[in-house]
Amino acid sequence: MRLKHPLAALALLAAVACSQGPQEAAATPPVSAAPSADAAAPSVHPDSGLRVIPLTVRSAGGVHTFRVELAGTSAEQARGLMFRSRMGADEGMIFPMNPPRVPSFWMHNTVLPLDIVFIGEDGRILNIAHGKPYDESLLSAAGFAIGVLELNAGRAAELGIVPGDVVQW
Repeated sequence: MRLKHPLAALALLAAVACSQGPQEAAATPPVSAAPSADAAAPSVHPDSGLRVIPLTVRSAGGVHTFRVELAGTSAEQARGLMFRSRMGADEGMIFPMNPPRVPSFWMHNTVLPLDIVFIGEDGRILNIAHGKPYDESLLSAAGFAIGVLELNAGRAAELGIVPGDVVQW
């Protein structure tokens, strides 16, 4: 999965071509979570090399904890989960948005079907889109977002995660 926006795509290509340094500090939103109970888990994902952090979703069905890859830079966000063929049930990828914006995603070169969870400025889920493998249709947030969470397709419904639930990372 990767971010797609006409002007942002051009800016991203220019940024990657110029090999600008990472922007992790600027990309981290003002949202925090309690430390993970699983301190023995690796802090770097073996497939992507991205940092893995805890993320929680508070829903009517309880608190759901995930270990997510942090796509903090423009290049990491452009690649997203493209070419990946597997992801654990309680894994995902978080795309912080700083400053908040109305993001659109597509499934270019993305093998896995995904739930795309758009997180509003108040930390609540705005909407959940369903990405089909290789589909290049735009899937957009229903408002300004501070982040986008990608999970395996159907996982949000399975856990009862819906718009209005609170996400922290």
